[in-house]
Amino acid sequence: MEENLRIPGPTPIPPPVAAALARPMINHRGPAFAELLRRVTDHLRFFFQTDQPVLGFPASGTGAMEAAVVNSFSPGDEVLAVTIGVFGNRLAKTAELFGLRVTRMEVPWGQAADPQAVAQRLAELPNARGVLVTHNETSTGVTNDLRAIAQAARAKRSDILLIVDAVSSLGCVDLRMDEWDLDVVFTGSQKGWMVPPGLAMIAASERGWAATARATLPRYYWDFRRARASLEKGQTPYTPPVSIYFGLDVALQMMRDEGREAIFARHQAVADLTRARARALGLRLFAELAHASNTVTALRVPEGGDGKALTKALREREGVVIAGGQERLEGQILRIGHLGYVHEADITACMDALERQLVAVGYSLPVGSSGLARGE
Repeated sequence: MEENLRIPGPTPIPPPVAAALARPMINHRGPAFAELLRRVTDHLRFFFQTDQPVLGFPASGTGAMEAAVVNSFSPGDEVLAVTIGVFGNRLAKTAELFGLRVTRMEVPWGQAADPQAVAQRLAELPNARGVLVTHNETSTGVTNDLRAIAQAARAKRSDILLIVDAVSSLGCVDLRMDEWDLDVVFTGSQKGWMVPPGLAMIAASERGWAATARATLPRYYWDFRRARASLEKGQTPYTPPVSIYFGLDVALQMMRDEGREAIFARHQAVADLTRARARALGLRLFAELAHASNTVTALRVPEGGDGKALTKALREREGVVIAGGQERLEGQILRIGHLGYVHEADITACMDALERQLVAVGYSLPVGSSGLARGE
């Protein structure tokens, strides 16, 4: 049975990308890699919607979090961390571990941050140097209105550094780094980019680069300046994940061929389909509908249901792999990933399987549902 991988990452890999990953190694200090790096960087700038260089670090998204913090701040700097879930908390914790004075603005899980509330909280912190914010929170299936948050924050403090976790949004939903005046934006290869885990991609604005020059937190591996100097020579400062670059080169060309707006529309369509099928089954969204993510849908486990047993049944009986809740939401929600290499047929198969397994455990489908699992 072919597995239908429907978690928020790692995500499925298209066959042409899989073939590229198997290419023979090349010299990462030679002209072939330099040309590959140039192509990949140019494509990434297009999707980050920035004129700035996009740096690559061998890392997961959590590594990118650490890189963003150590290149932007100094010990004792005050920052506002806007957190709407697990990964917002992780970014805040990273800042705390490096000696920043972190004020957390904790939003109830399932809700998005109110831009005006962010601005008001920032106004109460006259010494704050930065705002840390997650664009798309995969633990709750919520997307923040990043543009409005940035505008509201800038209206209070034009010099504030805006640090954005875009791990599960970039490449899938609209994010305009330069136009929205964002300072450090980072993402990870295993999400919307259709390649395996192992590469973090990060860009900084002119304001962000000025902050990097002032920052005194210790950094060697994560140093933006070393990475930029190497990039200008067609290299990376340390051994890169060459195979991931092979795959990313192909994936990014596929994305350019499809078109940026078409990709955003496809993610909207598969998200709409997921939510519509869930409602038809009588399942409730965990996220507020107005801010429900187009890359992952979080659904409340039916009352009296066993979320872990349901995900196990889907995996073992249907070959469909979805995610459960994290931390305080463990056992309470189901999370269906629909980002990167995903189409409506993948979601239809996933939701058909979910319907069958709900019926198998005695869940009563609403009147007017498809009746698929009842053989009608």
